[in-house]
Amino acid sequence: VIFFEDFSQDAVGDFPALWNTNGSGEVVETNLFPGHWLKFMPKAYAAIWTDELLKLPENYTLEFDIIPTSAKEGEGMAGYQILLYKCKNLREIDGGSVPSDAGFWFTTEYYGTPRYRAYINKPESEHIDMSGSSDEDKFKQKLNQKYHIAIWVQKTRLRLYINENKIFDLPKAISTTSKFDRFRVADGAGLISNIRVAIGAPDMRNKLMTEGKLVTYGIYFDVNKDVVKPESTGTLKEIAKILNEVPDVKVKIVGHTDADGK
Repeated sequence: VIFFEDFSQDAVGDFPALWNTNGSGEVVETNLFPGHWLKFMPKAYAAIWTDELLKLPENYTLEFDIIPTSAKEGEGMAGYQILLYKCKNLREIDGGSVPSDAGFWFTTEYYGTPRYRAYINKPESEHIDMSGSSDEDKFKQKLNQKYHIAIWVQKTRLRLYINENKIFDLPKAISTTSKFDRFRVADGAGLISNIRVAIGAPDMRNKLMTEGKLVTYGIYFDVNKDVVKPESTGTLKEIAKILNEVPDVKVKIVGHTDADGK
């Protein structure tokens, strides 16, 4: 794990100690779901970002839980934007709709549709600007519901999952020269927690076929239970796909528990 934040060390009502903002936010508890949550509200050109820069390898995962909320009681969902990008200004917000040299933003509109934009602001051949959305009703987010967002980066490739569903798969979305190092929340209203950045697996098929083994940390269980959690689906599907492609390969599966309990 490279970075983890559940705001458990912060007092309810305070802005979290390890974050920065040009707007406002506060740590709250909610009767919707347990734990501490960072509450953010809409304000023009305002954002909340990680105070320290992230040191990300070529392969990593970014996961978080988010609850879309309304800007005012009785109103509909306000939507939100999540941005992962290359920071230029250490203490202030990098402005503009496509800040800095490179970035990826994921947004949920006020009517629930998930969208993305991936960009590299460079004049040379690496320059890109791509965007898209998923308009299927089953993927639209709803007010006051919790969603687990997982972003999986492998060199230039980026996959994004909402709960167990893969929504976007972009083979050339990540810059090879401007590594992302900042996580930012902006442009909407919601509650966010359980933000986790971890070293990710390289290409599974290549690892298995060339090295004869594959180690993954992407399969999760609840404490003291043998039921696989929904966010494990992406990893399990990827492994199943490999085994179906090479049916002659023989595998041994090894798993380890932690040291808690008897």
